[in-house]
Amino acid sequence: MSSNDPLANCLSNILNCEKKGKSECIVTPISQLLTSVLDILKDNKYVGSYEVINPSRGGYLKVNLIGNINGCGVIKPRFSITKENYERFEKRYLPAKGFGLFIVTTSSGVMLHSKALEKGIGGKLVAYCY
Repeated sequence: MSSNDPLANCLSNILNCEKKGKSECIVTPISQLLTSVLDILKDNKYVGSYEVINPSRGGYLKVNLIGNINGCGVIKPRFSITKENYERFEKRYLPAKGFGLFIVTTSSGVMLHSKALEKGIGGKLVAYCY
């Protein structure tokens, strides 16, 4: 499985394993953005822990699934977003207001859209999960 977007591969792989009822899934290749996104998903209880295996040679991730993901994916193209138009994208990608999360890359790093809204900064939309 080769693609130009490792994050899209990872999220679709996690979603497919989640729908099959598996308890873990293997993700390859890995990147810093991917691990940042997984950290956010782990902190918000969408996935369990994950471990990096053999990081020196490309490596892969073993992600423990806990059955909390109904839908997730990347947002292409990576839309620029300002603090004023978060709600517009919430309506487009999430099933209900206040349900689910966006992951945004900002000048302050990768974070949830709610945290970016608190700080009053925009960025680029990367992924969503609910």
